[in-house]
Amino acid sequence: VQFVESGGGLAQSGGSLRLSCAASKFTFSSYAMSWYRQAPGKEREWVASINSAGNSRNYAVSVKDRFTISRDNSLNMVYLQMDRLKPEDTSVYFCNAGLRAATFASWGLGTQVTVSS
Repeated sequence: VQFVESGGGLAQSGGSLRLSCAASKFTFSSYAMSWYRQAPGKEREWVASINSAGNSRNYAVSVKDRFTISRDNSLNMVYLQMDRLKPEDTSVYFCNAGLRAATFASWGLGTQVTVSS
């Protein structure tokens, strides 16, 4: 499997960013997909998930009503729209298959999101 995350960067508090994840080497449309994040010195945590059809979504309490996960099965892509960003959203963001626990042991390099206050 392969995951390539992109779209991170520096944003001001209250701003927005849109992350993208290109997935390959597995049957993308058959799997739920999730976003995760890892801040310095902390364990990786689940952020949001979307089912294989794209019609059911779940979010961590910390990002609910601010982040939106979506997917395009024709392109093998999953996205994370992040609005009303907070400094505590600063992390490296990753994608993987699964609803909460990651399905695959292989991870991409992630994309860095830094939110300034």
